[in-house]
Amino acid sequence: MPQDANVLGTLFGGQMVSWMDIAAAKAVHRFLKGTPADAALTRAIDAIEFKETVHVGNWLNFEAQIKKTGRTSIIIQIDAFKETKDIDKVLACTAMFTFVSVKKLDDGTYQKIAHCKP
Repeated sequence: MPQDANVLGTLFGGQMVSWMDIAAAKAVHRFLKGTPADAALTRAIDAIEFKETVHVGNWLNFEAQIKKTGRTSIIIQIDAFKETKDIDKVLACTAMFTFVSVKKLDDGTYQKIAHCKP
């Protein structure tokens, strides 16, 4: 979208990070189904690499893969692929996110909780 681009017509890096965080959250939501956790929160963006410029008019698709889990943590790799009318699929950005599973307490605060998945 034009409002997500700079004066050169390329995507703001911060917008890419935001969309990748949403993609990671969706993957974690699916992972946590059937567990005692109510949700998961972004704990860290461990690494991010912008590999290709994304221009206004390019399509972006996000792919998520759970790479590792701990007692409360989930590490997810997010890859953002751009497509154009001439290019099928090119890796534009890759990142590693760490999420922590949480339970909402009666007082409205959140506490880390084991998700009980390997």
